[in-house]
Amino acid sequence: MDCIFCKIAEGKIPSKKVYEDDYVLAFYDIAPQAPVHILIIPKKHFSTILEIEQSDRELIGHIFLIANKIAKDMGVNERGFRIVVNCNRDGGQTVFHLHFHLLAGRTMHWPPG
Repeated sequence: MDCIFCKIAEGKIPSKKVYEDDYVLAFYDIAPQAPVHILIIPKKHFSTILEIEQSDRELIGHIFLIANKIAKDMGVNERGFRIVVNCNRDGGQTVFHLHFHLLAGRTMHWPPG
């Protein structure tokens, strides 16, 4: 498989890591859309959110706990942040490895675009 996020998770491509454990990697986005823009990825490959199954619920819950930890560690929890997951091309997904964007450090607008 030629997945850039799998290669980052395997350490084959460098990233500016924010958090890592056996299941998840979080790193700074190389094209940030906010002053704080962290990507949180499962190390298990899912092409899109549509591939998540019942057996993955602990992993997905873990990702949200890590997002909370990162927000608190970076001091953006009080003012607020946004978690975004894009799905397929019309949903804005450009890298086909499930990933969660943690965006903070500015006022977010609605609708997002």
